[in-house]
Amino acid sequence: MKEVRILPERKTIAMVAHDNKKAELIEWAIYNKTYLAKHDLIATGTTGKLLEAELDRPVKKMLSGPLGGDQQIGAMIAEGKIDVLIFFWDPMEAQPHDSDVKALLRLGVAWNILLACDRATADFIVTSPLMQVVYQTQIPDYSNYLKRKVN
Repeated sequence: MKEVRILPERKTIAMVAHDNKKAELIEWAIYNKTYLAKHDLIATGTTGKLLEAELDRPVKKMLSGPLGGDQQIGAMIAEGKIDVLIFFWDPMEAQPHDSDVKALLRLGVAWNILLACDRATADFIVTSPLMQVVYQTQIPDYSNYLKRKVN
């Protein structure tokens, strides 16, 4: 039997943006303020401060991304504490913490959470009727991976 995780009506949404994408994420969040008001928000440091000010609501703030905030959010994904990751990353500029970025995206996919890296996908996710109801998602089975022999 496959393992499942129940996403509550009120989802936990993590929001991350690289410096060149912060303005775009803030603009997107303001545009979707009504939808976001129905959910709990978590963000990396500076992004969280900007979101809190612009949305006039509390945002749980992690450390700045390069100082470990990406890893904090990654750990929360692995623990089943994040339902959605909105990550506006800059595909045109290398980041000093690229390995953290890649790890965060990998964890989002590995744990089958909703993941948007651009505005169009983020719009589709937050406006979906499934965002407003309890939803059951399957957790991938990694038992064979965990049992593998390491030489």
